[in-house]
Amino acid sequence: MPSQSSIERREAHWVEWVTGFASCVLVLFMVGLIFWEAVTDSHQPPALTVVITSRSPVTDGYRVTFDIANSSAATAAAVVVRGEIVDRDEVMETIDVSFDYVPAESKSSGAIVFSRDPADRSLRVRAVSYTEP
Repeated sequence: MPSQSSIERREAHWVEWVTGFASCVLVLFMVGLIFWEAVTDSHQPPALTVVITSRSPVTDGYRVTFDIANSSAATAAAVVVRGEIVDRDEVMETIDVSFDYVPAESKSSGAIVFSRDPADRSLRVRAVSYTEP
């Protein structure tokens, strides 16, 4: 026969009640947060902006580094950034860089290496395409 000390008590300990209540509150909070996000999401497209951060000569040409920021709540996938050297409305050189994705409300960095020096010419770097994942 089992001894009296090895038999579990039939009533729940107060720690079990506190843990159960806290877990219930956390689950309800998460469900409410997901519901709120679904209801208030305005389904805006990605808002991509490109800012040139530096220009420097390298062995094979001239490197232009940039940041691409997405200020929207939507992620952009397969983002293509195009860099162009323009001289008197004539495009002298064009290079594209692809990003797998630019997450919502974040930024990524990249670089383009031109064969020509963009110092004396107009330089354009901009996002030209993306897909919605």
